[in-house]
Amino acid sequence: MKNTIFRSSFILLCLSFVLIRVGAQNKSSFTDNWPEWRGLYNTGAVAGGNTPIEFSETKNVKWKIEIPGKGHATPIVWGNQIIIQTAVATDKKVEKTNAAPASPMAPNQTEFVHQFKVISVDKVSGKINWQTVVKEELPAERTHDLGSWASNSPITDGENIYAFFGSRGLYCLDMNGNVKWERDFGQMEIVASFGEGSSPAVYKDKIFVQWDHQQKSYLYALDKKTGKEAWTAEREEITSWATPLVVEVNGKAQLITSATNKVRSYDVETGQVVWECTGMTKNVIPNPMYAEGILYVLSGFRGNAIKAIDLAKAKGDITGTGVILWEYNQDAPYTPSGILMDGKLYFLKGNNGIMTCLDAKTGKPLYSNQKLDGITNIFSSPTGNNDKIYVAATNVVNVVKAGAEFSILVKNTLDDTFEASPIIVGNDLYLRGAKYLYCISEK
Repeated sequence: MKNTIFRSSFILLCLSFVLIRVGAQNKSSFTDNWPEWRGLYNTGAVAGGNTPIEFSETKNVKWKIEIPGKGHATPIVWGNQIIIQTAVATDKKVEKTNAAPASPMAPNQTEFVHQFKVISVDKVSGKINWQTVVKEELPAERTHDLGSWASNSPITDGENIYAFFGSRGLYCLDMNGNVKWERDFGQMEIVASFGEGSSPAVYKDKIFVQWDHQQKSYLYALDKKTGKEAWTAEREEITSWATPLVVEVNGKAQLITSATNKVRSYDVETGQVVWECTGMTKNVIPNPMYAEGILYVLSGFRGNAIKAIDLAKAKGDITGTGVILWEYNQDAPYTPSGILMDGKLYFLKGNNGIMTCLDAKTGKPLYSNQKLDGITNIFSSPTGNNDKIYVAATNVVNVVKAGAEFSILVKNTLDDTFEASPIIVGNDLYLRGAKYLYCISEK
């Protein structure tokens, strides 16, 4: 334990932290950073921080800044920088030929060239440090009316920023916003033109991209210094939006992908499948999560699937075996990811403001179908710290008491709409809205 603490402290001081999502590092060393869209351990929760329970446009807003363009990507934080991805429409108009008819489910199509930007905001002052346009082009695809052309979140290892814009490509930037390399994967064909949204994963010397769509699907492992392929795995999958998760099991790293046809685990060095199972629904969006040896996968479109998997025993086809510790096939989330905190699994029902809490080890319901205040449709994911959970939707942020009994502490209102998920760094709560970025903190 002493050696682990010393090693973690040394890495922090040298600013050469290598992101390992499984929580193998000393947790308290890196609580000042939020390096990926679901946090350091991909659970949507942090251990500390005294963030405000009550806030409004006139209370506990440390600063508020307008963000150009439209993007639903959840920001990340490293050091004093908040990193945001956005798509900004220009006045350059391009006539589209043979355009597909508008879908009532996904009518958004543009004739205007967009600038795809990575923006750095100062964490303390809220002022913009730098803006980098990584691509300028006319999006070829439609996106959902409630979506955006910048819904993939960035990720950082503390040395570089990796900004993924789906069909616009993957970009590696240094911490000053200079592009070091870029990689084009082609054009995605997303089911029903719902738009893109999966984010990359980083582990040691590699970055991983889950490229699931209606054509040939792949899992890409790239050298994070150059963008060159380390390996590529073909996938028999249709569109998914889940972000892959790296875990260490029995001393070896696995990359977990959750999708419609199968949940799969890949050896991060070779791309070979370690284990797999069926049983998810269509349109898989929620991220897989991991804690204390158990993997949790969730999906809730036209069905319900929540599974807890014993990773130490998982090998080969585990469908229907005892490796799956428990299943809870009701009230599963469609778009929002769950939150794993203090031995409890919290999630929303569909895209609705209805919350359930399970004992994470046993799957036993602690409460279910509890209605949030003023929230109907919701597309962001809940975020928690200490004894509270923040749930953000259309100009409403509920603060729910964490624990075995459901209780809404307060309903806060702001002048914005939230599709990106709340993030917590230290005593600050950051909310990225359709128009503004808020820093919520007690003054």
